[in-house]
Amino acid sequence: MEFFVYHRDRPGSQALRKELLEEHWSYMDRYATEMIARGPTLSGDGGRPTGSVHIVDLADPAAARAFAFDEPGYQGGVYRDVLLRRWRNMLGRTMWDFPGGRTGGHRYLVLGLGSGQAADLALPPDRDELIAYGPLLSDDGATWLGTAALVRAPDPETARAVLTPDRYAEIEVHNWQFGGRPS
Repeated sequence: MEFFVYHRDRPGSQALRKELLEEHWSYMDRYATEMIARGPTLSGDGGRPTGSVHIVDLADPAAARAFAFDEPGYQGGVYRDVLLRRWRNMLGRTMWDFPGGRTGGHRYLVLGLGSGQAADLALPPDRDELIAYGPLLSDDGATWLGTAALVRAPDPETARAVLTPDRYAEIEVHNWQFGGRPS
């Protein structure tokens, strides 16, 4: 089962985040084979982290909750909240298989929070710029709750256009970068 996990930073937690970074990476290293995508969201100027995205393939919702809430940054108080949803990998690949590579261009997390009937269940026509894409689902996978995408785009407006605007209660666009332990 695939899960989308988005830890949002608590205001003023930058120093604590930095202090716990090695523990965070060591924790995530334990999930290397389950990882579909990972990386921080960043402030508008790209200067500081604002959250942490992980898309993982785990056994069940209980394993996903343990993954999200045992994470050292969460345990240490870095995050103000956690969005945890079932997710479906519409691309069938990991971020490391993205043909555009790790660098070059701007990358974004586009998060559409659903309201009503499911939307954007088919891949957009320009899938070459998609790093990860799929619906956010209820724990049992039966109810559509939104859509999450990691996308390379020239600007936030172009990134936002990957989702149908009038089908969501809200669409968030965050600067995002490939994550993981630096080489």
